[in-house]
Amino acid sequence: MTTPVKWGILGYARIAKGSVIPAILKADNSSLYAIATENTEKLEECKTAYPDTKLYSSYGDLLQDPEVQAVYIPLPNSMHKDWAIQAMRAGKHVLCEKPMALTAADCAEMIAVAAESRVLLMEAFMYRYTDRIRKVQDVLASGEIGELRFINSSFRFLLNRPNTIKIQPELGGGSLYDVGCYPISFVSLVTQDLPVSCSSEYIEENGVDMIFSAVLKYPNGVIASIHSGFNAYHHMRSEIIGTAGRIEVPDTFAGDAGAITVVTESGTRQVEVEESDRYTLEVADFADAILADRQPLVSHEETLRCMSVMDMLQQTLRS
Repeated sequence: MTTPVKWGILGYARIAKGSVIPAILKADNSSLYAIATENTEKLEECKTAYPDTKLYSSYGDLLQDPEVQAVYIPLPNSMHKDWAIQAMRAGKHVLCEKPMALTAADCAEMIAVAAESRVLLMEAFMYRYTDRIRKVQDVLASGEIGELRFINSSFRFLLNRPNTIKIQPELGGGSLYDVGCYPISFVSLVTQDLPVSCSSEYIEENGVDMIFSAVLKYPNGVIASIHSGFNAYHHMRSEIIGTAGRIEVPDTFAGDAGAITVVTESGTRQVEVEESDRYTLEVADFADAILADRQPLVSHEETLRCMSVMDMLQQTLRS
């Protein structure tokens, strides 16, 4: 049996504690080897929760540990690039939380370092591992809804945690970076193209967008609308409309069981969706890619395409 990949965690963030560390512990080809956090209270919590795991109070010290093979980075958005590059130059494979960086240029630099260092680098879009997304891709590939004409995708929730990094502009805060990247990714996955133009409306508070909506126009005439927000009730839903029908995708980025709806002139049908352990599938795929010397699911091309759209939209915030 292949020896499991030894993982190190840079930062004991909520997403690491609640989702990715449990996924590493469940994945057969992975083992939780080390955690680094500069927060004393979190370090003490880790000592109790993971007694068999090496702990570091410095991210740099963890990267110097020769036993660490792969690193997961859930740090604030503004810190992704620097720590991913340091990890890769230390010979570690990197699974980096979304968005991988703040600009497409930064992503390209990170990808170049991955190639130079001969390590894997992947943006952690866990929703790409769900049965829901596979079923959407199957329906699109079948041609059942005809030629694409319109896509709508939304992800918002009511943010009620004070002092969260999500609303600190210097850390890469804002709804577009935090949850808007999901609709951007979904639309990019469907179109497989870059828009030729975009426009947006938003509400800004304390230097970050609290709600953001945009319209994107693609070379083939497809129009897409995306929406993200921190200041209204939870909503996660997408719709894809073609010349012959439409696909309704509730809970687009979730791993729950459910169904997508396909509507055509022939009628309405439900396509059942199985529950998907998104994070465990993501960790297992990345670890298998390391062990099998192959590329993981989320490609660099996909990441660069999404970040190029993000650049366009962020520019509308600054103009």
